[in-house]
Amino acid sequence: MAAHAVRRFPEGFTWGTATAAHQIEGGNANNDWWEFEHAPDTVCAEPSGDGCDSWDRWREDVELVASLGLDNYRFSVEWSRIEPAQGEFSRAALAHYRGLCAALRDRGIDPVVTLHHFTTPRWLTDQGGWESGAAVERFGRFSEVVAGALGDVMSRACTINEPNVVAVMGWMAGMFPPGKSDKELSRAVAQNLIAGHRVAVEAVRGAAPGVPVGLTLSMTDYQLLEGGEAKLESRRHHSEDVFLDATGGDDFLGVQVYTRNRIGPNGWAGAEPGVPVLDMGYEFYPASLANCLRRAWDYTGGSLPLLVTENGIGTTDDVQRIDYVRQALGGVLDAIAEGIDVRGYTYWSLLDNFEWALGYRPRFGLVSVNRTSFARTPKPSAAWFSSVAAANALDA
Repeated sequence: MAAHAVRRFPEGFTWGTATAAHQIEGGNANNDWWEFEHAPDTVCAEPSGDGCDSWDRWREDVELVASLGLDNYRFSVEWSRIEPAQGEFSRAALAHYRGLCAALRDRGIDPVVTLHHFTTPRWLTDQGGWESGAAVERFGRFSEVVAGALGDVMSRACTINEPNVVAVMGWMAGMFPPGKSDKELSRAVAQNLIAGHRVAVEAVRGAAPGVPVGLTLSMTDYQLLEGGEAKLESRRHHSEDVFLDATGGDDFLGVQVYTRNRIGPNGWAGAEPGVPVLDMGYEFYPASLANCLRRAWDYTGGSLPLLVTENGIGTTDDVQRIDYVRQALGGVLDAIAEGIDVRGYTYWSLLDNFEWALGYRPRFGLVSVNRTSFARTPKPSAAWFSSVAAANALDA
């Protein structure tokens, strides 16, 4: 019997997993998402409630990451906890996140801090939120405070998580707060988020010199069907290119990919017959990651290194999870072999958590969480992913 082919990742390739504050902490009652979840006419399947109780159980989460042998953990800080009222910063909340960073470093894990992951304090949304240019200035100040407090204990900073998703889902699709459907307003919000990214980069560099900083962008493998040229070009321009244009001079680009999108003359053409559709409503299509890495690299002219800051699958079938990630990682190796500078891979997510409007039904975690006791139980995919990271290689 022939031996399995083993494909190795470059020396120094980083392996991590990720979460976001509102999806796991619980009780983030002072932000726009909590308000959105609890509105009488909400589109949300259920409220976030206690999350995974990670505000209190964060040490368990650190131990889980350590047990998997991963070298980095990407998490977000909750703006509404750190700045519960305008200009009023919580020393206790900053100390909480500093303790998380320090505990990770003690276990040899790099803390990767995301400054904004989908949630905005209510006091700011009362002022117009990201529809207002004031949000840009407020976010710059917040970023400066966080970078000043965590600069010596964090290893990397991500400014805004998927600003394209925030703008489209909140102001065009109506599935995120504030639940509007206005294409022009969505594009104006996108410009404010881009400006927010730029001020945050400068704030981090000023308050935490030497800490690499960049944007994390949701990318989709847009595939052209006959007659869809104009729709695809417009979709790519507004959802990706305007954000990629804003990354010049950054230290890295975080690429976040889950699936493809087939574009015909009427826009999204739906799933291809015979291709499995996941709980999130999109296709099982692991090849999308490599295709988006190629596009990001080509579009930016190879001007900055790429990190896969999110990739994963929401499924209750853990064999399917391993299959998806194995294929996606094979694509990463293909991209690296083509000369694309991909520095690391971060699986989304560490825990089965609150998946925004869809609630707790989609299961992205390497670790399951009991919804009553919050007990954490690693899945077989966690052991598999840990073995790949330990070997820095993929057994094909």
